Amino acid sequence: MTFYDHLVNETQESRKALYTVPQLVDGLQGNISRETYIAYLTEAYHHVKHTVPFLMAMGSRIPEQRSWLRPAIADYIREEIGHEEWILNDIAAAGGNKEAARFSKPNHATEMMVAYNYDYIARKNPIGFFGMVFMLESTSTQIATQGATALKKGLNLPENAFTYLFSHGNLDKEHMEFFKKTINLLADPEDQEAVIGVARTTFILFADLMRSIPHKNHKENLHAA
Repeated sequence: MTFYDHLVNETQESRKALYTVPQLVDGLQGNISRETYIAYLTEAYHHVKHTVPFLMAMGSRIPEQRSWLRPAIADYIREEIGHEEWILNDIAAAGGNKEAARFSKPNHATEMMVAYNYDYIARKNPIGFFGMVFMLESTSTQIATQGATALKKGLNLPENAFTYLFSHGNLDKEHMEFFKKTINLLADPEDQEAVIGVARTTFILFADLMRSIPHKNHKENLHAA
């Protein structure tokens, strides 16, 4: 068994818990309001804007004996630059106020996920951040394209309101292959445990982030009316 396979097995329960969150379940069925979609994009902006700073912090703290990881981290940085602006443009295309979203305060759950990863990189093991990368990219490959397709139909919004989801659904399939090759080179048990630990925790924190999004599905809205 490769380390990647071990990582998938060890995070199975926390991943399943994420997929039971009502906002996510309804989103995958296209059964959320436009306001809920914009609220989701706003929280996505508030964590995605940290992806490049996370990776830069990680790369700056990689010990000399792990310097072979720096080219991979540099590739990730090049790929991720500017993605937060895609999200803001999606908000505008969906009828939201992108500048209000840019300067809004993130939900507490979003702050906790961001703070946890900065703390882990700085205080524990920077290689653990690969656990966050795994959580985000594995989730994207599983649900991004499906969710975008269902929401586009359910909300009757133009395709340019789903740039972030559609692009990540496709891009992250390629990213996952690169991630597998990189992560399978990690042989140190402490590094492996750090990646697994961060992945488990960020699945839980991301589930909290999703739960924090104000949400009523279409059926509830119709009943309330």
